[in-house]
Amino acid sequence: MEHRISEPFTTEKFKDLKAGDTVLLTGTIYTARDAAHKRMLEMLERGESLPFDIKNAVIYYVGPTPEKPGNPIGSAGPTTSYRMDAYAPALLDLGETAMIGKGQRSQEVKEAVQRNGAVYFAAIGGAGALMAQRVCQSQIIAFEDLGAEAVRRLEVKEFPVTVVLDSCGGDLYQEGRAAYLESRK
Repeated sequence: MEHRISEPFTTEKFKDLKAGDTVLLTGTIYTARDAAHKRMLEMLERGESLPFDIKNAVIYYVGPTPEKPGNPIGSAGPTTSYRMDAYAPALLDLGETAMIGKGQRSQEVKEAVQRNGAVYFAAIGGAGALMAQRVCQSQIIAFEDLGAEAVRRLEVKEFPVTVVLDSCGGDLYQEGRAAYLESRK
C-alpha cells in the first residue's frame, strides 16, 4: 500500500503503516550519520540541547556529495543503518519518530521502534541521484566540520521510502525472507 505523509511526522501518522508499505514523505527531515550521532549523544550526556528538536523528527542516515551549482544537495543515497544502532534507541526514547537508511537493525533498535511507536524506513540504495531530486532545500545546522556527515535540515517533497520496521513489530526483512522461502516449497 502507498501512503503520502506530510509533517508533522507524529507517531499517530505512522501507527497504521505496515512493513512493506511505500511512503512518500513531504516536509522537514534531518541528516545524521554515526559521527553526528555520537556527538549528539555526548551533548545529551552533558545536559546540552540537540541541534534540532528530536520530538517527531525523522533522521535520514546519509552523507550527501557536494551539490552542483543550482542544486540544494548532491547525490544523497542512504548509509548502512546498523552503524547508528548504538545511538538510535536513546533518540527514539526522546521522541524521534522515524529513521531512514538501508539494511537490517539490531534487536535493541527493533524493540525501541516498537516501544515508541516509531518506524524504520529504507531508502533506495544505489539511487542517490534519484533521492536528491526529492530534496527542495538543504541547510547545514550542526557539526559543519564533519563535512558530508554534518547535520542538515532537508526540505523534501514526496521522498520515496519503504517501511521496514513498523510500530507493531513487523519486519520486512524477516517477512520477505519467510515469504520467499515459502514460495520455494
